[in-house]
Amino acid sequence: MTPPADQSAIKRAATPLPLDEALVDLRDQIASFRFVLDAPGVDEARAMQQDLLNQLDDYLLPRVRRKDAPLLVVLSGSTGAGKSTLVNTLVGERVSATGVLRPTTSSPILVCHPDDADWWLDERYVLPGFGRVPGPAPDAVVGDQLVIMKSDVLPKGLALLDSPDVDSVFEEHHDFAAQFLAAADVWICVTTAARYADALVWRLLHRARDHGATLGVVLSRVPEGGEEVVGHFTEMLKDHGLEQAAQFVIPETTVSGGMLPSEAADEVQMWLGGISEDEDGRAEVIRSTLGGVLDTFRTRVPELAAKVEEQVALRTLLREDVEGAYATGLAELDEATRNGSLLRGEVLARWQDFAGTGDLERALHAGRGQTGHRGSRRNRAPARVRALKAALRSALESLIVAGAERAADEVVSRWRSRPAGAMLLEGRDETLDRASAELPRRVTRAVSAWQDHIADLIRTEGVTKRSVAKFVSYDDEALALVLMVGLFGFGTSDIAVEGGTSAVPQRLLKALFGAESLRSMSAKARADLRGRVGMLFDEEAIRFGQVLDGAGVADETTPVQLYQATYNLEVAR
Repeated sequence: MTPPADQSAIKRAATPLPLDEALVDLRDQIASFRFVLDAPGVDEARAMQQDLLNQLDDYLLPRVRRKDAPLLVVLSGSTGAGKSTLVNTLVGERVSATGVLRPTTSSPILVCHPDDADWWLDERYVLPGFGRVPGPAPDAVVGDQLVIMKSDVLPKGLALLDSPDVDSVFEEHHDFAAQFLAAADVWICVTTAARYADALVWRLLHRARDHGATLGVVLSRVPEGGEEVVGHFTEMLKDHGLEQAAQFVIPETTVSGGMLPSEAADEVQMWLGGISEDEDGRAEVIRSTLGGVLDTFRTRVPELAAKVEEQVALRTLLREDVEGAYATGLAELDEATRNGSLLRGEVLARWQDFAGTGDLERALHAGRGQTGHRGSRRNRAPARVRALKAALRSALESLIVAGAERAADEVVSRWRSRPAGAMLLEGRDETLDRASAELPRRVTRAVSAWQDHIADLIRTEGVTKRSVAKFVSYDDEALALVLMVGLFGFGTSDIAVEGGTSAVPQRLLKALFGAESLRSMSAKARADLRGRVGMLFDEEAIRFGQVLDGAGVADETTPVQLYQATYNLEVAR
């Protein structure tokens, strides 16, 4: 049933619709998604979805739109049960093949009164997915073709369909049998005294019961003195909740010309005649089967919605794998830009060259009004400043790209560990397990923009301490590099870090700007870097989201819409 939390919202949203419109809406909702992700029970969920669609297309919509349409009686059973023989006997001529070869019914045979033939030959109505072939037709006709036979013996308004065996050796016959049963106004299950206890028989009967069909049961080939067998079968029907089914017994007898002696099927003939010729009986069959099928939707559709919710939950889990991997990569990058590990090799050499040769001192020069225009200072920037800036940029770019590579590899590893994820990766894992080809170019732009942002912070927010500002001006680009070195944790291995700065950069920057202003600039600089890297990682993660979206996995709105459509159907009834 619908989860309690959703009931009130669904009821408020429900709008009364005519029954056929409510059914069309429900059909559209059921057909709007696919079970894409591999998970336990997904095959059963797909079969459940297809069963609902078949029953809507093949029975409910045609029957609701045309209650005066001919009744469809489907005979079903296991191989050799005698369905075709019973059809031939009811019609009074051999219209369906019988014999020792199994399966004998290779084509679905539908027998109707001549006045109803046009209805059954029109593919717009019942079983719209099946082609029609006017009979008689060669028995070799197979596939999605109905062979329509005419018979004056059958009453007008009634058709018999000899369904393929439910245990046929041909796989497509199983699907046809299930679809025909879903389209039936009346099901007749044919079994034998020798095989009535087979599990297959009871699965078929349970399907009839659960789908709300009007049901008849024929126990054939009952030997003389077989009252005990009949009694046992009757008890089994009662034990399985099928005591309301019409029950018929056909004794063991001679079959001639593919038919039983006419009197052997008299009870079945009378029952079908009563259904078709008596207006009250016909209305009762329609009401009972239609109502029974609609009743099953109260549980079948919510069960389908629950299966969709499992897909949504699995989709969420796969998204969390992506988000978790890139969040870990971002956290690792945060740590790597704080703990001094970035300031090694080329970067450390360039810093020492810059700080130890007088360029740092020259970046601070006495006197006011000598700072000049920022653009001219950049043009006059010493080679060591440019080299340090390039080294910092290169190291940061390499760190970001490496983090994205690890995150992508981690996502692929997590998805491979899940059947659903492994299925999505088929044919894609060799491109998704590394950073995208355009990432280095985007990273270069982002890091360059961040370095410019640091220089802007120095120029616009780095208000020097009042006592120092009277005597000192500074080169904003050079001090931006000092701030970067401090942010990246210079000297963290031997000097405690405070606010992301340390050693020479920390003391110098504090002296120039004061602790409060320095903390503010450092926080803004670090937040800006994290934001830019976060955007880069989000763009990388989109690739995995596109795989999920491209696969057509249902989202959170799908089960809600199914619950809504189910409630609308109840309102329409």
